[in-house]
Amino acid sequence: MKRLFRGLLAAALIAGSALPASAEGLIRISEQFGTLYVPFHILRDQKLIEKHGKALGVDITVEWQKLSGGNAVNDALLSGSIDIASAGIGPFLTVWDRTKGAVKVIGAFGAQPSYLLTNKDSIKSLKDFGPNDRIATPAAIVSVQGRTLQIASEQAFGEGQQNKLDANQVTLPHPDATAALLSGSTEITAHLSNSPFQEQALKDPKIHKIWSSYDVLGGPLTPTLAYSTVKFRSENPKTYEAFFLAFQEATAIADKDRKLAAETYVKVEKSKLDPAFIQQVISNPEVKFTLVPLNTQKFADFLYKTGAIKVKPASWKDYTFPELHDQPGS
Repeated sequence: MKRLFRGLLAAALIAGSALPASAEGLIRISEQFGTLYVPFHILRDQKLIEKHGKALGVDITVEWQKLSGGNAVNDALLSGSIDIASAGIGPFLTVWDRTKGAVKVIGAFGAQPSYLLTNKDSIKSLKDFGPNDRIATPAAIVSVQGRTLQIASEQAFGEGQQNKLDANQVTLPHPDATAALLSGSTEITAHLSNSPFQEQALKDPKIHKIWSSYDVLGGPLTPTLAYSTVKFRSENPKTYEAFFLAFQEATAIADKDRKLAAETYVKVEKSKLDPAFIQQVISNPEVKFTLVPLNTQKFADFLYKTGAIKVKPASWKDYTFPELHDQPGS
């Protein structure tokens, strides 16, 4: 991929305001839950950011924050508490629109399906949900899972009915939602999940899958993205380049060596899950680790059509940094 890192003009996130900038050599990164974040686990475990920083002549200190939900991630980015955000395509497009393009995608984490799971035998489709059934997502309505549910609702109930199940959505991190679904003792009767939590839940015979996000979107989607501000990229070119090269290298490692990727996930997350189980999950033929955004334009078109964002991007390249622009994204 092209390296277009230097000679960039600084840009404010929001007109008339300037947020605190990190000094060159410091990078603060947010991460969430799931095997989608394996590239982050690898670059963290192998200290790839630090390695590429040294090659560029800068010692980089890396700080990590575990956050859940796009709203929390975007708040942290806009407040200047983090430099690299990681969240779903829905929350990203919201902040891209809000800041008039001053936040852009560095790269995707890869394509993995999300499953809508339920612990009720009577629920076979979205039309079977009652008013008291609660569907857990990482951030109700605005997360990539929440928006996927809206797209599916419009497909099930008709044009303009995307909000049909909004009142059923509740916010829960994936680990908590999985525990609630498996317990069967809470109001949570469904969970729009991700890996490895959805595969873990499906081991229980009381849980069944209603659909996959790939069914809803007509193919693979890179649901989660790493993104940053134009300002950070401009003011910290060597630190940004080191991060990008590390992210690129870690993604290639994850896609090539699923055994190492699984072992690294368990190690970094301090997970009690068997590495062999994680390897099986990420070796699913539907899983691909790639920096290139896939099917994200469908989300952008939907959010614009429903009024969630005010600006309709003409192309996925409008909301990504130029290092990706020679790739076949969508």
